[in-house]
Amino acid sequence: MKTHLKNEQETLRAGAAFAKKLHGGDIVLLHGELGAGKTTFVKGMAKELGVKETITSPTFALMNVYRIPNDEIPRLRPASRDFARDDITAAAQQLCHIDTYRLKNADELRAIGAEDYIGEPHTITVIEWPEKIATLLPAHGTKNIFFRHVDGGRSITVQ
Repeated sequence: MKTHLKNEQETLRAGAAFAKKLHGGDIVLLHGELGAGKTTFVKGMAKELGVKETITSPTFALMNVYRIPNDEIPRLRPASRDFARDDITAAAQQLCHIDTYRLKNADELRAIGAEDYIGEPHTITVIEWPEKIATLLPAHGTKNIFFRHVDGGRSITVQ
């Protein structure tokens, strides 16, 4: 799916719409150049997920973890068929936003404990610049979104 976004508000809305499809354990990989709208997209996702904190780029912190309020949990259950429908504790309870732009390699991300979040059933993980940590990512099951500057706006392609 390819979408052209004219401004920041459309990017926020696209992030919110995408978040409606997410479940605990999902890993979302955001590809694109600087300023292409990746963090703005995450802000829209977070708002839809009910995150109350201000979303900031984790470029210097490398990783920010935000709590998803309990009233959002029922619709964010893990996608696994083995999931017991009445086991609310297995639903997404946090959004982990990782930015690897400043990293030299995956070991630097391991050092801050990112592996404790990536793919965990209680967590939705969003990673900017994922190509830098390819060795930490599962071979299948990730959602890829590509951002590009186009005609005064942005183009996003979801795969």
